[in-house]
Amino acid sequence: MALTAVGRQVLLRQKFSFLRSTLLSVDRRVVNTCQFDLYSSDSPCSSAIHIINEEKWPVTLRQAFERDCHVVLDFITDAEEATLCDEVAPRLKRLRYEQAHWDDAIHLYRETERSQWSPTATSIINRIKTRSFGSDAQHLSHVHVLDLHKDGLIKPHIDSSRYCGDVVSGVSLLSDSVMRLRHKDDEETLIVDLLLRRRSLYILSGVARYDFKHEILADAVSKFKEEWIPRDRRISIICRDLPKSVNASPTDKPLDFKNL
Repeated sequence: MALTAVGRQVLLRQKFSFLRSTLLSVDRRVVNTCQFDLYSSDSPCSSAIHIINEEKWPVTLRQAFERDCHVVLDFITDAEEATLCDEVAPRLKRLRYEQAHWDDAIHLYRETERSQWSPTATSIINRIKTRSFGSDAQHLSHVHVLDLHKDGLIKPHIDSSRYCGDVVSGVSLLSDSVMRLRHKDDEETLIVDLLLRRRSLYILSGVARYDFKHEILADAVSKFKEEWIPRDRRISIICRDLPKSVNASPTDKPLDFKNL
């Protein structure tokens, strides 16, 4: 029986709907697979980690770096990001952006420390700590909050072992950014770029924490694999463990430390 014009349109719509649902299903499977493979804790290196001049790296150094540096995309949700921003906003609004940090590592920033959070925010902070630190880690009692102006930057530096321990871990809020790491003994060759998407978590430990200077690139040079990554105002929520030489309790006076 010949199809009417209306019948042909219905059949075409059905075929299109079936094809669309099939493609979306395949796309979801591909995306889910990529996220698991590239960003799971078991993955040694993700597409958010770009090792520059990889052919010039000693194999043992590259392996150690891949073991000690992690980026987890979408670690928190939109709602969780809003919760954290809302909690730190009142304090940050009372501060002005500073031109230079005490060690000249940061330009155009304001920062604060926070030990008291709402139950919802506390659960987020605890997730950061659980994902980033060993079960036996002793944490700094205050979480570091850094607000970097759109036109600000963080210069290359290594966090002092006097002020923090083996791990530096942070969640990025409000904006994507690029973190660049340079080996302290060969800053022009041994370079790594990390793509820190909004709501992502980065973790630096071991070699990545102690042997590489890290910085947040200014917007004008914020590139990842030759792609410009626009950078706006960025708030980072940073967790650290205690230095091994410090035997502190939750009631101790907060340490004055530098950060990323």
